[in-house]
Amino acid sequence: MSVERNPDRSRRHFLSLLAGGSVLAVAGASFARPALINPCRAAIPVALLDSPWLRQAWAGIDPAGVWDCHVHLAGLGDGGSGIEIGPQLSTPLKPVHYAQRLFYMNAGCAHDAPGKVDTAYVARLLNLCDAMPEGFKVMLFAFAHFHDPAGQAHPEHSAFYVPNAWAAKLAREFPARFEWVASLHPYHASAVDELQQAIADGACAVKWLPAAQGMDPASAQCDAFYRVLAASGIPLIVHCGEEKAVQGSDTQAFGNPLRLRRALDAGVKIVVAHCASMGSDVDDDGSTRSSFDLFLKAMAEPRARNLLYGDISAITLRNRQAAVIRTLLQRTDLHSRLLYGSDYPLPGILPLISSATLARTGLLPKAAVADLNALREHNPLLFNFVQKRLLSWQGHFFSAAVFDTRRIFARTG
Repeated sequence: MSVERNPDRSRRHFLSLLAGGSVLAVAGASFARPALINPCRAAIPVALLDSPWLRQAWAGIDPAGVWDCHVHLAGLGDGGSGIEIGPQLSTPLKPVHYAQRLFYMNAGCAHDAPGKVDTAYVARLLNLCDAMPEGFKVMLFAFAHFHDPAGQAHPEHSAFYVPNAWAAKLAREFPARFEWVASLHPYHASAVDELQQAIADGACAVKWLPAAQGMDPASAQCDAFYRVLAASGIPLIVHCGEEKAVQGSDTQAFGNPLRLRRALDAGVKIVVAHCASMGSDVDDDGSTRSSFDLFLKAMAEPRARNLLYGDISAITLRNRQAAVIRTLLQRTDLHSRLLYGSDYPLPGILPLISSATLARTGLLPKAAVADLNALREHNPLLFNFVQKRLLSWQGHFFSAAVFDTRRIFARTG
């Protein structure tokens, strides 16, 4: 099922699409360096597979327990998926967001597949999973429209839309590699019914991005939704902290980790995406603190015991602070509540992650950088896993429990 194409032609085509855009930035990263384009190489060379760093990464890990809990679906809606691209991502008149879309498609190796982008994106993801041991899975995210406070959807204010039906269909067709995550807006009149249907259809979680989709986790409008989640045991994955990549309501305050207390008090199991590792929010006393500090504060509260988790997707991006990684590595008391995620396709956007920079800060072995860089060109999904397995600070690594994510999301009923 290889989707590798002529890399030189793909590179020229992709750069021509970016030509004329004066701003090349994704999620705040600078593209001054020359390594811009994912070459989308296919099979990993045998010599690289034999790398001691790859062997070390899987040591002590049961692949059947590794469900990458943060994987995005993308496309253009050209393959019957129902995916929609909103105005902010579809016009060169908004060059930053337009460039974002192009880089996302290149990261997923679907940028050079006219009329077949949706299926090319999925085929590439399956290619990447084929290089992983049997049992490894990815959790595919649907993505709901932005809704106003009255619960009305507004596609014109939505960056993109990925239907639950598309994510569910892929999980049914490829159950050995895919699970799926629903995205539902709690203010919508039929939200509870749709949630119950998603659970019946096998969703292993629900994903919210409050700043872009317009829901306030602290609102009483969410209570009925919370009751169903709590009764079912289905986790709610919530993006907390600043959101740069996707715009909608642009209500950043909705991403404050402390606004999750209402759901926790209702008994909802919650995963904070990226451990709220970027931005700042308002604390209880009115002061402004880093969103990450407020995430740690929320994790320490009694109401959060056995309910609140954080995923480590995106923590290695250039726009995150090394101090976040150091803290998470050292907080071994939290490792049973940290969950592995890649934020795919972002690991395939070459300028966003630098193994060399992480090595210079003492977080990666310098000797591993060359193999990590080579691996990334062939398989950014495996690269992300290996890189996070190798992260260390003062003798602390992420424990095996961080990568045993199936225990949180597997359906028992």
